[in-house]
Amino acid sequence: MRLAQWGQERGLADDVENAAALEACAMCGFAGILTSTPHTAEALDQAVRRMTAPITHRGPDDEGTWLDAAAGIALGFRRLSIIDLSAHGHQPMCSPAGRFTVVFNGEVYNHGALRTELEREGVRFRGHSDTEVVAAAFERWGIARSVRQFIGMFAIAAWDVERRRLALIRDRLGIKPLFVRAVPGLVTFGSELKALAAGPEFDRTLDTDALSAYLRYLYVPAPATIYRNVRKLLPGHILMIDAPSAPLPASTPYWEVEDAVGRGRDAVFEGSDDDAVAELERLLTDAVRLRMQADVPLGALLSGGIDSSTVVALMQAAAPGRVRTFSIGFTDEAHNEAPHAARVAEHLGTDHTELVLDGTDALAVVPRLPEMFDEPLADPSQIPTHLVCALAREQVVVALSGDGGDEVFAGYNRYLAGAGMIRRLGRVPRPMRRLAAAAMTGVSTQAWDRAYGALAPLLPSPLRVRLPGEKIGKLGHLLARDSEAAMYRSLLSAWQHPEHVLRQAETGESRVEEMLDRTRDLTLLDRMMATDQATYLADDLLAKVDRASMAVSLEVRVPLIDHRVVEFGWRLPSSLKIRGGRGKWLLRQVLYRHVPEALVERPKVGFTVPIAAWLRGPLRAWAEDLLDSERLEADEILSAAPIRRAWHAFQSGHDGLALALWTVLIFQAWRERWAV
Repeated sequence: MRLAQWGQERGLADDVENAAALEACAMCGFAGILTSTPHTAEALDQAVRRMTAPITHRGPDDEGTWLDAAAGIALGFRRLSIIDLSAHGHQPMCSPAGRFTVVFNGEVYNHGALRTELEREGVRFRGHSDTEVVAAAFERWGIARSVRQFIGMFAIAAWDVERRRLALIRDRLGIKPLFVRAVPGLVTFGSELKALAAGPEFDRTLDTDALSAYLRYLYVPAPATIYRNVRKLLPGHILMIDAPSAPLPASTPYWEVEDAVGRGRDAVFEGSDDDAVAELERLLTDAVRLRMQADVPLGALLSGGIDSSTVVALMQAAAPGRVRTFSIGFTDEAHNEAPHAARVAEHLGTDHTELVLDGTDALAVVPRLPEMFDEPLADPSQIPTHLVCALAREQVVVALSGDGGDEVFAGYNRYLAGAGMIRRLGRVPRPMRRLAAAAMTGVSTQAWDRAYGALAPLLPSPLRVRLPGEKIGKLGHLLARDSEAAMYRSLLSAWQHPEHVLRQAETGESRVEEMLDRTRDLTLLDRMMATDQATYLADDLLAKVDRASMAVSLEVRVPLIDHRVVEFGWRLPSSLKIRGGRGKWLLRQVLYRHVPEALVERPKVGFTVPIAAWLRGPLRAWAEDLLDSERLEADEILSAAPIRRAWHAFQSGHDGLALALWTVLIFQAWRERWAV
């Protein structure tokens, strides 16, 4: 179908209406088209505007398009002004000599130092935006050399006028999203799937391999997306496209987690504990300082845990005045971290804002999730993340967060208890493991909780744990697995056998399995952490933060995963990460220089909501409707019988099934919103 015809059939009004559904949202975003079919300049311009209309929420402050009809290229941009609020920050932006035209989502935090270096080489600048530095660097140094010097979060599309080549680039850790779709003669790309879905010839065919991975892990691991013919550009990769008529070429890495692991093992940190603390504080202080650059109000999201407290402590140490901090709490005390955040804020002297919500406030977010997340994402912490971002956005435009500390410094319980447990279980004869597994998984979560509650007063404190029934269920699933990799997959899995839930199950491996296989020569702890950094961090946590903050016009920056900090983390021996039965040892020591240990040390709660209680209470009717047998069977995607069995078992007390059912509910709601 020709672009002009497609535009007439769709009409711009529908796209504007869809964009308005997210209300006053923001953050920069772009979209583009590269085609080998001749089109008029007007048709290309209209087409790319229709693609950027649904992502107006990423950038309400400015918009722009650039195109070359003879070359078949069109770039569109939506801007949230953060650095250089003047017209000199307008995009798409051309490089000084006109060789490159760039659209850029994110921030290059060291743009000032790069600008100075470029000026020494004769480059002259009109404004002070980081986009202008990016375009000039590409022209002066080339793309590959430039991106290796960038410190930041970014997704970039750059058109090389001389070579008629399109470059798509994503930051090292995958903080900013970038999607691409190619069919013969046409490439479309953009910051969100909804931009591509508004583009020409979009095919909504479901990728059942991706759906299977989603049901297991709560997210779709890159490079797959929920659509068969769309891909995510992998973090730390550059994709060069010369001809839209040819098959999409492979992308090239300029940074990979495995390489960072290898370099770290070749240069293990050999200083004293004090040396390590000083070096980490130096790196984190610089990472935080760079991310405090903004021409708009700035603050921080504070939960009161180790990660966010460290970020806020270093911000307050560097700030000339009081840092604005924000936290939310819930009337359900089991999920309420607000008092801890308030105590940390009081000690540090921040200007703190707290809002305590009841379940009604959080539940109100649920109907908006399919619009906010245009690819299924079933991490329940998306709800409180969105709410705290909404609170912060009332006062600031940019906020720093503590995301990434667990993945870099070994903070998760699965790194602490899981690694040792997997090693020990591997020594138990397989028949005995399977018998024990059947016994453990055959009893409901609530029954295990009751039994444990009766015994808990008699147990020593190290054996007293939260959510014992859920942990026993996970142990049962671990016992049924045959290898270390399979056991770790089991720890990560919502559905242990997602193929049983799908009508047309496929067997393709996701990037999670690929990473576990590629890291077989590492220790189990490093293998787990490397896999999480390459998959879960980008495709779950960072995707969640990007969409949840974007929906309320807030830019969130994540200093704990500055790539220099991540690389330093891989230089550390495990004794500097895990000590005394606790993870994040080194990060804690940095924090203790600013905050008393007693203020931040407590059992890990996690930033989430009581999904199990909701699905038995206020969300039960919503869930029953989406899980109706006829409704499930009608689309020939999911199998109703195992899902209904899980639903009935959950209602009988198997709380461990709540997350698995949540994946199905989110998928069903997403599918109906996006007409898949």
